[in-house]
Amino acid sequence: MYAIIKTGGKQYQVSEGDVINVEKLNAEVGETVAISEVLAVGTEDGVTVGKPFVEGACVNAEVLEQGKAPKVVIFKYKAKKDSRKKQGHRQPYTQLRISSITQ
Repeated sequence: MYAIIKTGGKQYQVSEGDVINVEKLNAEVGETVAISEVLAVGTEDGVTVGKPFVEGACVNAEVLEQGKAPKVVIFKYKAKKDSRKKQGHRQPYTQLRISSITQ
């Protein structure tokens, strides 16, 4: 069984037991998060596609970690102008373990 969920403006295909990194959620480590924006659910009987979401479907996940991704360095310069600008960014994320998919 798998589900396609939407969180943080992105879509993820998940199964039970998967560990995924999503955009930061307001949840503590160890909490259970219920994601109700389920776009599709696939079983051995077939695929159920929502319009836009599948009614009654929910994906439960446990928060494993709140962290930051590796630093991305943005370096801009203008040739022959002695103009340089260096900037860094670390995107925060939440690591989830999918515990159950209900339809």
